[in-house]
Amino acid sequence: MKMSFRAKRLDRQNQRLAQAGKLNLVALMDIFTILVFFLMVNQSEVKVLQSNKDISLPRSVSEQLPSEKVMLTITANGVLVQGKPVWQGDWQQDSDVWLEDLTQALTAELTYLTERAGPLAQEQQQQGRALTILGDAATPYAVLRQLMAICAATEYRDLSLAVEATTAAAAPEGAS
Repeated sequence: MKMSFRAKRLDRQNQRLAQAGKLNLVALMDIFTILVFFLMVNQSEVKVLQSNKDISLPRSVSEQLPSEKVMLTITANGVLVQGKPVWQGDWQQDSDVWLEDLTQALTAELTYLTERAGPLAQEQQQQGRALTILGDAATPYAVLRQLMAICAATEYRDLSLAVEATTAAAAPEGAS
């Protein structure tokens, strides 16, 4: 039996479609290689600290980038260490009300982190451990001073205050 032209064409088309599709991996590997290099190069340039919507950092002109440290966050109603709530209360109350509870809770958490990190080397003993304080610009200085004293008592004496950095050109006049 002789096949018609249409039957032959359909047969060829069916044979062509029955073959498995071929994937060009060379082009995909080029794209992924470029993506990996892009991410590796740009990963080390930007340091982003943990952000909290409840905090408005003070502004500063700074050339020094932040480094990885223990993060102490002061919010309007509490204190967080590494994002973990340690104490909650009201700063507006008399300091005698909240100071003892805050001291116990913060000392316990920082002591735990100290034990996990291990002992300091001899050359680091005097400087102490590093800690960054993220506090709202409206945080009272007395609260900040108390927290810094608690940190210093638990080997965290290399303290940094996180600020929102601006360039020197964008700084307001009279600011230095």
